Amino acid sequence: MTRIRTPLSTPSRLTASLALLALLSGCGSAGLSTDTAQPQAEVPAEYRDWFGWRPEAEIGGDDWQQINRAQEFIAEGRHAEAIERLEPLMARHIPPAYYEMAKLHDAGQGVERDPAEAARLYGRAIERPSTIRGQASLNLAELYLAGDGVEQDERLAFLLLDQAVKEGVERAEPRLAALLAEGGEQIGPDPERAQRLYERAAGRDEPNALEALAEAHGPGGWLETDPQRARDYATRLGRVLETRAEGGDTGAMRRLAGLYAPDGLLDDRPELRQEWLVRAADAGDEDALGHAGTALLRGGDPRQGMQLLEEAAGRGDVDAMTRLGQALLDPDLGPTRPAEAKHWLEAAVEAGSVDAMVLLGAALLEEAEEQARLMDEPVPADQPGAALAANALATPPEVARAIELLEQAAEQDAPLALAHLGALYLDDGLVPSQPWLAVDYLERGHELGHPWATQQLGAAYLEGRGVPADGRRGEALLIEAAEQGQASALRLLGDAYLEGEAIPFNPVRGEALLEQAVEAGDSAALTALGEAYLTGPLEEQPQRGRALLEQAAHAGDAYAMVVLGRAYREGSVLPRDLDEASHWLSRARDAGHASAEEAMVGVNRERGAQGDINALIAAAEEGHPGAMADLGRAFRDGEGVQANPEASRAWLERAANAGHTGARAEVGEMLLESDPERGLTLLQGAAEAGHDGARLRLGEALLRGEHLEQDAEQGVATLRPVAEAGNPHAARLLGQAYLEGNGVEADPAQAAEWLDQAAQSGDLSSRANLGRILLRGEEGMPEDIERGQALLTEAADEGHPGAQATLGREYLHGERLERDSRRGADYLLQAARQGHSSARLALAEAYLEANGLESANREQALLWLEEVMEADSDMALETLHDLLSDDLAAAQ
Repeated sequence: MTRIRTPLSTPSRLTASLALLALLSGCGSAGLSTDTAQPQAEVPAEYRDWFGWRPEAEIGGDDWQQINRAQEFIAEGRHAEAIERLEPLMARHIPPAYYEMAKLHDAGQGVERDPAEAARLYGRAIERPSTIRGQASLNLAELYLAGDGVEQDERLAFLLLDQAVKEGVERAEPRLAALLAEGGEQIGPDPERAQRLYERAAGRDEPNALEALAEAHGPGGWLETDPQRARDYATRLGRVLETRAEGGDTGAMRRLAGLYAPDGLLDDRPELRQEWLVRAADAGDEDALGHAGTALLRGGDPRQGMQLLEEAAGRGDVDAMTRLGQALLDPDLGPTRPAEAKHWLEAAVEAGSVDAMVLLGAALLEEAEEQARLMDEPVPADQPGAALAANALATPPEVARAIELLEQAAEQDAPLALAHLGALYLDDGLVPSQPWLAVDYLERGHELGHPWATQQLGAAYLEGRGVPADGRRGEALLIEAAEQGQASALRLLGDAYLEGEAIPFNPVRGEALLEQAVEAGDSAALTALGEAYLTGPLEEQPQRGRALLEQAAHAGDAYAMVVLGRAYREGSVLPRDLDEASHWLSRARDAGHASAEEAMVGVNRERGAQGDINALIAAAEEGHPGAMADLGRAFRDGEGVQANPEASRAWLERAANAGHTGARAEVGEMLLESDPERGLTLLQGAAEAGHDGARLRLGEALLRGEHLEQDAEQGVATLRPVAEAGNPHAARLLGQAYLEGNGVEADPAQAAEWLDQAAQSGDLSSRANLGRILLRGEEGMPEDIERGQALLTEAADEGHPGAQATLGREYLHGERLERDSRRGADYLLQAARQGHSSARLALAEAYLEANGLESANREQALLWLEEVMEADSDMALETLHDLLSDDLAAAQ
């Protein structure tokens, strides 16, 4: 405290009066000091009494005695008695009385702190010159600089500081210098004057001035960069602080610790930093105890650091409680102790710590997320709202508490709390997703400058979640977040350029951003870039992609493991290697990735397809529907296992019950004969699920009335979409239905269209059928011998026995085609060898006719033909061929 015991001496009083006269006469200007040639600000009219000339206040000896006595009472903590002494003096407008009362209101001593009242009283204190005018001007300037109790006003603060300097208040010099060094919003910079003021103060070993000059001459400082001078000032500062520290000044000890911090003015010396903080703590500086604990945590002695933090927290240091709670949750500092962490964070929250609110809220959310992962059960695909409804009905208590804490912090404009709330309501995990509310939180967090909030907001604009999609806005926000050091923003923006949906596709830019994110340490970017090299859209770089994914996988990224496993399973870019696929997918499954299990079952299924029946059984037993179906087929066909119809049906039914449409179709077809009602139900279910085989079999069964009541009309309706999708068998059945008028009105044109579609799709029966009809002009279709012959020839050359038999007869009879007994015999013989009954009969009849034995017993002729055919002797068959050809030729 500044003690005032004697009035200002006459010479000093005269000097002050002359200075004020000079200001009023125009030789000087209010706002000018002896160190500057240009004024920074003019004195506002309402404050001229603070700076203008007036006669010095008359303060008698009794007045000074009362003032000095009031100061003694203040020093002793007897504030009420001090106020009793000061109030009569203020009633007589004694400046020092105003000054002493202002200090009480400024510090909240004996009265509730009231900076506005303090400013008013400081103003009254400087209306007339007195010994305290400089000190009061300095204190009032501090209030105007901070906007504490008054509207912030740099110009007025400058005038007050300038006046304090002129009044000889040395403490005002570094404060005025700080204002002039780089200027402010209302005051322009004056580095030359600032340097002179700092150097004068530094000459008195004033620590703030030494520190400011060291920084000013350092890199990026406001004076000429001079490393040696910066070092000299910092060294001098260290010596001054050490002297004060040795005298027990704990503030000096803490400042010394700061000099040896990584960003300090002297070398980074963790051991010295810890030494001075510990000494300050030992000297009774409770704040230093917590800082010492934090320094030890960072310096490699977490056990000792925890002890100091716990001691400081036990003494009521709220910051120490917060840092201790945070440290107890950090696995890098040793085994976590969540219960103790919550205790200290709750204590800090109760004491009003906003940081503790955010830390505890985030910790509770993380704990709830972990519990949810452990208890997670898949939601049925046909119940998409099930998870939402469950969450809406019962928010876990720890989540409710977390939201309460984060909202309390958000009300106090804690940007990280806003970012956490935004993330919570964008997700649909712990609470129902509310994107519009999330965006509101994120907008506020972004405005407060938090890069994570900015990043999430950018992603929301890209995706159109909670706001209308706006790619450019999202892009700008992600760039801003990246510039603030948010590496994951680089990844998100890189992904967006590669996807080319929200913003234009730009693979070059996307690749560059992902590379930057990788360099910045974002492990998910390793995965994103590696996957892009393996599966696109970047140019394939298998080795680089694999290396990036392996790096991410070794860092614990479970999705990278899944991508590697799939790549080895598919074998399209990396060599197909089911052992490697199993290795990576097993690791991903152990790491808890949701899709790993299904992918692993897929690997086992493929092992089964390669003959590893044990792998197929494992996949089936793990519940993979496709593997169950494959195992059922294996038991049915005896592939890799002994054929077992009962096991086949059991596995196919399990697959069908698990939703495998192919299995439903197969089981449905199996049951049509033994249990037509259930078979029909299964086929209908598979057909409704889009299985073409089920539609085909169901349509055919309905059309023909096989194993169920015939419904030709429904059969046609079931077959039509399958046929329209290009299935040749369905097209043939439709064509046949239109030929016969089965389920539809007979329509030769439609029949021809569907049969032609089937024929063009490679269906040999349709080619043979349509060829026969066109060749003979049957079924209401006009005769087209050329087209019919072509279709029959194509089918016959492909081995269709019906087409061979038809051509054989036509070439033998020579009615529609030019007679060619040898070709006819060839075709009939080919058809007969495939067991075609009419071809066999035609051969027998031809032989009888060729030998003039038309009245002979056909059964005898067929018996003779059967003996020849069953002999399967090439020579016998060739003899028969020659005999028929020669006999027929002779008969012609």
